[in-house]
Amino acid sequence: MRDEDFDVPVTIETSQTGRYMTVTRTAQAASLLLGKWPTTSGPKYRAALRAIKQVLEQEKTVSVGRKAFTAAAKEADVFVREGRDFG
Repeated sequence: MRDEDFDVPVTIETSQTGRYMTVTRTAQAASLLLGKWPTTSGPKYRAALRAIKQVLEQEKTVSVGRKAFTAAAKEADVFVREGRDFG
């Protein structure tokens, strides 16, 4: 299994309003999708699960997993900001 840094960090809003988390690794994204995601339905959520799994198994690039994770967050109406500077 390959846990790698995202090429560009993704900051999302947590379930606590006004609290944010920066997701920087593929295993961290997988953990959030599987355990703390606001909705476990939707095509982008399912696509993100597949993409992150494929990244961890070295079948896809990290950027593919990050893009799928970002799309799933937008689908779930979770605030998303991509990039290194947040504040």
